[in-house]
Amino acid sequence: MSAFVKNKLKEARDAITKKDYAKAQAAASTVLEYDPDNYNANVFLGVAYLELREIEKSEQAYRKAIESSPDQILAWQGLSKLYERTEKWDKYAEVLQNMAWMFLKAQDAVKCAETLQKFIELRRSKGTPLQVADVLALLLPESKFYPLLSTLPAPDPTNPTGSSTFETQIAMQNSLPILEEIVSILEQHEEETIKNEIAKRRTRLNASGPEQLKREVGREVWGPSKLPALYNEIMNHPNTSDELRRQTESKLLRHKQQLLYALPATGQHASEKARLRTEVQEMINGMVLISVPDELAWALFIEWKDVETIEGYDLDILRKYMLLFPTTSLSKLLHAYFGYAGILLSEDSDDDESQKEEPVSNDDVDYMEAIVDAFNNSGNLVVAHRIVAEVYENEEDLENAIKVAESGLELVIRHEKNVGSGLPLVAKAFNVILGVALVDLYPPKHHARALGILDEVLAQDADNVRCLMGRAYVLQYAKKWSDAAELFSRVVQLIPDDMDDGLRAREELAWCKAQSGDPDGGAKALREVLDTLDTLEGREHDQARCWWRLGKCYWDIGDATREDAYQHFITSLKRDPAFAPAFTSLGIYYSEFASPPDPKRAAKCFQKAFELDPREGEAARRLAEGFAEDREWDLVEVVARRTIDGEGGMDGGVDSGPPARYLPLNAWAWKAIGVVDLNRQQYGTAIQAFQIALRTDVDDQLSWLRLGEAYSKAGRYAAALKALNRARELDANDWIASYFIGEVQRQMGHYDEAIAAFEDILKTQPAELGVLISLAQTHLQQGRAQFATAYTARAEASYIATIQVVMRLMESSPGFRILAWKLAGDALFCLSQLMSYADDDLVADTVHQVTALLRQHPQNRLDGIVSFASSPDGLSGPSLSLRSLEMAIASYDYRATLGSLDDIAGASCHFDLATTLTTYARRIIPGPKQDRVIEAAISSYKEAISLDPTNDEFWHAFANACFSSQPRVAQHAFIKALEIDSKKASTWTDLGLFYLHHEDPVLANEAFYKAQILDPDYSLAWVGQGLVATVNGHDKEAMALFEHAVGLTSPVPGADVEFAKRLFKTLGTAGDRTSPDSIYPAFFVLDRYVKQHPQDANALHLFSLVCESIGQRELAVDLVQRAITILETAYEESEDPIIERQFTIAHTNLGRLRLSLQDYDGALEAFQVALGLLPEDDPEQTTRVLLSEVHFGSGLASFKLGRFEEALVSFETALESSADHTVVRGHVTVLLAQTLWALGTEEGRESAKAQLLQSISSDPENLIAVNTLAGMGILTDDDSLVDAALSEILALPLQERLERDPEGHVSYLLIQHHLGQGDVRQAISVAQAAVAAQPWKPGIRRRLASLLLRSGDAKSALAILESASTAEEHDLYQARESLGLQAIAYAQTADGGREAHRLAQKSVMLQPAALFNWQALAYTRNVSNA
Repeated sequence: MSAFVKNKLKEARDAITKKDYAKAQAAASTVLEYDPDNYNANVFLGVAYLELREIEKSEQAYRKAIESSPDQILAWQGLSKLYERTEKWDKYAEVLQNMAWMFLKAQDAVKCAETLQKFIELRRSKGTPLQVADVLALLLPESKFYPLLSTLPAPDPTNPTGSSTFETQIAMQNSLPILEEIVSILEQHEEETIKNEIAKRRTRLNASGPEQLKREVGREVWGPSKLPALYNEIMNHPNTSDELRRQTESKLLRHKQQLLYALPATGQHASEKARLRTEVQEMINGMVLISVPDELAWALFIEWKDVETIEGYDLDILRKYMLLFPTTSLSKLLHAYFGYAGILLSEDSDDDESQKEEPVSNDDVDYMEAIVDAFNNSGNLVVAHRIVAEVYENEEDLENAIKVAESGLELVIRHEKNVGSGLPLVAKAFNVILGVALVDLYPPKHHARALGILDEVLAQDADNVRCLMGRAYVLQYAKKWSDAAELFSRVVQLIPDDMDDGLRAREELAWCKAQSGDPDGGAKALREVLDTLDTLEGREHDQARCWWRLGKCYWDIGDATREDAYQHFITSLKRDPAFAPAFTSLGIYYSEFASPPDPKRAAKCFQKAFELDPREGEAARRLAEGFAEDREWDLVEVVARRTIDGEGGMDGGVDSGPPARYLPLNAWAWKAIGVVDLNRQQYGTAIQAFQIALRTDVDDQLSWLRLGEAYSKAGRYAAALKALNRARELDANDWIASYFIGEVQRQMGHYDEAIAAFEDILKTQPAELGVLISLAQTHLQQGRAQFATAYTARAEASYIATIQVVMRLMESSPGFRILAWKLAGDALFCLSQLMSYADDDLVADTVHQVTALLRQHPQNRLDGIVSFASSPDGLSGPSLSLRSLEMAIASYDYRATLGSLDDIAGASCHFDLATTLTTYARRIIPGPKQDRVIEAAISSYKEAISLDPTNDEFWHAFANACFSSQPRVAQHAFIKALEIDSKKASTWTDLGLFYLHHEDPVLANEAFYKAQILDPDYSLAWVGQGLVATVNGHDKEAMALFEHAVGLTSPVPGADVEFAKRLFKTLGTAGDRTSPDSIYPAFFVLDRYVKQHPQDANALHLFSLVCESIGQRELAVDLVQRAITILETAYEESEDPIIERQFTIAHTNLGRLRLSLQDYDGALEAFQVALGLLPEDDPEQTTRVLLSEVHFGSGLASFKLGRFEEALVSFETALESSADHTVVRGHVTVLLAQTLWALGTEEGRESAKAQLLQSISSDPENLIAVNTLAGMGILTDDDSLVDAALSEILALPLQERLERDPEGHVSYLLIQHHLGQGDVRQAISVAQAAVAAQPWKPGIRRRLASLLLRSGDAKSALAILESASTAEEHDLYQARESLGLQAIAYAQTADGGREAHRLAQKSVMLQPAALFNWQALAYTRNVSNA
């Protein structure tokens, strides 16, 4: 067997050599049949399969060989060849790595190096950069391969191809390039990882801020990074150059610094952060020590220093930094600062003065500008902020000093967070600058904030001179002179010989003494200070201040030394001509003490003082008072605003947040600004100004009054009332506060309270015109509000009150006539909108008073339009309303003749006149007079537009006036109005109506849609869309639109009528399918409409029909009679045939209503009137129908009155009149048959049957006749007649039967027929069939339930009723119709007594007029009691 295997293996090897792979595969397979684990056979088989392109089998063979002998290399080599050929690079890399380890184990350096070279080449071409770095690391000294690979001979640079391991030999000789490549890869990988991870996490919900996110990601990447170790290897490598070592050291510093900043200062990372901080500190110390030119190291070395002064940073270090990095922003900043401070750029140890550099000082260089420019480019450096804050403080640029110091403190906090250790001395230095600057910036505005900062520094350093001085200044401003003196005294003790702060402290100590009530002692001390101060050069300002203070001391001593004070003020100005307080004191001297007083010189002194320093409040106040006396109000405003700017304005000169509340030094300035802003309608700033002014005196009544006025004009009414009530509390006798309160109440819509307030004022100020005007306006606005809510009687009283107040105003003063006649015209116009009045006599008397006044000023252009000859006495209703409108026209016309102050007011006059004329034209009958009125209206509109062409309302009204008569002009006017204001829904709506009127529904719909977008609650836009839907034949959508329109808060009267008409028509054709409750919306909207338009005959007529449909017949009779009266009057004026027809129809309906009320005489009278107006020979169909109805109604009335012959004649005439109208004839026939049947005679009954049979034969689809005939058969127990009547319709298919009889009348008759015969079962069967045919009909379900209850099957009845209740739960009518039956059904169950009683009570509550519900309640009570 062994020989056989060897032979086959040899055969397979020879076949492979000869490339006969099929034979090799067969031989190797034969071997494996005998020895499945034969290593060589599996290898040969893998080779054969590979060459035969059977890759999977080849891989299986190699894997099986490896399993049998994993330490042999041959199968691994074959497998690597397979993966390389099939480009399975990951598996190829895995095999190469295993082979390298096998060669390492076998200590075959060459094979191992060759394999690693293949592995590296594979990763370079097919792998990722990170995989390249991992495989390159196998060549480093830390690798386990390094000992074996280092045994390779040294490379021969002259013959690189002579060795297959040349690259590895080179790496063994010098690993530095490998290290550099790995570092480069890892650096790029970390940078990309951080960038991508930040971008990914930023999109998450609740993501951290950018800075915190960078810290978190950086901590995750830099923490486990291999780069620090690799950097150290490079720096320690013997082949590393000095330049590379410095570059690597810089990289290591940056890497550690980044990780240090990313680590949190608390928690588990605190110790690691401390260790890193120490390492970074050691690195930067070493780099600075040997002057390594690494900018970051030097910057960190300087930044991390905790020193109190600039000199503490070590000027030599700063000089070296400037020398090493001359182009950096910090270097430029330091260079400029050295020049600014006069510091030498270098210190030379040589004593030769010629070798020393002079201080950096060049008069041609602007060091301040250089410092600012460098600072703007220096970034967030603490040392830069230290220098710039100190420079700004020295330059007395306090606002910028504060900003830079605040920014510096933020940097100190950030440094502590980044590094883990604070900079307390640096923070203290920033706080000193900040606190002192806040003391001096617009004192005492920021003193509260400054005190907190100064106290914090003094708690750390109790002898800090600058903070002691700052705190003392704060106490001085608070007039706590003794406390301030203690602090100044302490400073004097600390630095007695100092010529800056020490000498200033002595001066301030003397001043505190003088202000504490000892001017003599203060003067003596100031003399001592002056003895020293006058000897110092460059201290002119300090000398002027000290001399002025000495003069103030002499001034306070008394009149005897005032001249000495004057001389000292002069001396002060000699020392410094720009010292403003001295000018103020001189001005006071000239105005109050000089003899004689010299006000001109005093004014010049005050003006000079104010020009030099706006903080001179006394000079500003006296200057403003002088300007006010001269009525130079613009100059008063300028002085006040500059005085406020001197205080720091609203923000105090600091943008870091709103300043704390403080007491202003010059409240008068804030009051003046408040009044100016109030007059300029800048109410927000006016409110602020008055609020600040009130801080100084909370009991200043005038300021509270002005504040309330500003609040009211800004629309903040609640705040206005509080302020005005406070003003009234402070001065109860000031009626102005009460007046403003009334005005606010008027603007809020509290008209009763406003009227009461104005009337209270008039009790003490009866002739105050402004109050009378406001009272009239309030009455007018109240009337309009009442009219809008349908309180017409109240509105009438308010309009009359308006006119009465206006008459009182005219009697009190001839002035304000334009405004008075405007109010009178508005009130009369509003009064004319009412068609009936609660007190006709009072209205007539009021109109008469206005007429009497207007008669004295007749206007020619009203000739033929308005007549003053007739008196309104005796007029009522519409005639009185029309007279009111005529007087409104006359009022507006007279107002237009009075002239106006400007074009705007004149345009308003003409517009009011035109609007009233347009309304008047609609109220009068067509004719020459109406044409004149329209012409006058259009002329007035044109006049208004010419005076004010930018008013869109004028163009809009003008377009409406030309709506139908001049369509091109109207369209132009509409578009012009929209150009001026395209956001008005009313203009777009009227434009839509214009397009609709001129038969362009597409443009109309677009205009209505635009109006709805602008104002979804504008009712007329919805009405317009409803009209468009009607034009397009979309009646259902139109109905929905009208329904929405009438439900909005501002209803359109025309929409009410249109909606009611459509709803009434819908209910008239819907039959029993709609609940009768659905008609109530029409009732309510018509009730609202007729109250406002009682003369609309069509609306009254429609309202009467609606009332008839809900059972309110008496009201219906009253309404139709009112309509008849109006139509009769209108017909007498115009003799219009349309009105005549409406009059006829109204009488016909009146007759029918009287029949239903059993007023047969009245009904006959109404029918006779209608009959007299209808021509007998008119072939028009509507006339024939009316004739039929009138004749039949007359016949029915005659029948009820016992006039049978007249009744029969009328019935026959009715039949003749309806001969050509099948439906009407059918109805008349049925009614005639019912009348004949009602006679009670056999002849009458037979005649009735004959009439019905004849009608059915001529019109087989007359279901009413069929049902009536069947009913007669049921009443007479004539089964043959019932069958004859119903057989045809019962034989029809179900669908056709339901179409003819949708309400189930046939089923009802059959049920009644079977019940009449006592066959309840058959009746139930018919009802069940009806329910099966129409299960959605609640009436049919109730009918079946009633039959089941009659048969004693309460459970089935209850089941049917409850199944119907789900569908009925949204229909109150159907639900309440079922409640009584449900109660009876529950009462017949075993335990349903309680529920039955509850349902019966509910049915009575919902329908108290329904007898059946009361019977159900009685039944359930009896059952419960039993």
